[in-house]
Amino acid sequence: MKRLFLLLAVVLAFASCSYKFNGASIPPTMKTINVRFFENRAPLVVPTLAQTFTEDLKERIRTQSRLSITTGEADAIMEGEITGYDIKPIAFTDNRQPTAGANRLTITVSVTYTNNLDTGKVKTSFKETFSAFKDFTLSSGTLQSQEQALIKQVNQQLTENIFNRAFAQW
Repeated sequence: MKRLFLLLAVVLAFASCSYKFNGASIPPTMKTINVRFFENRAPLVVPTLAQTFTEDLKERIRTQSRLSITTGEADAIMEGEITGYDIKPIAFTDNRQPTAGANRLTITVSVTYTNNLDTGKVKTSFKETFSAFKDFTLSSGTLQSQEQALIKQVNQQLTENIFNRAFAQW
């Protein structure tokens, strides 16, 4: 009976606690980040991609961290460029008359993250390339009718990967 009472007390104690775990391990001294505009330098240019990606990255940081986004001096800087935007067929429907049955949209981004507070042995700053893709078919509509939704889905994966690389040090 005492064990049951003790177990119930522990469960109630943990149930009353509220802790948001998002995997971010941002140093307590880091308060601000400057997310600079990501230029689109891909051979195939979508006019809205640079703005959309930059805003999606800012939104990810805004909603999953306590950092304030600033345009001036900051504790950290995130910058880079979009280096690839590619649509390729990945499956064919007919061998005699090849028609794309499925396609893949891939976006590649080069990112430089500079932690201006890096002073210890472990450096968290990096320069890396990130790539993400989304497969789609044209049976549900034209590329133009699906493109913005596809870009949003790829950006979601890209920004998650970049955020995790910068702030999830585990």
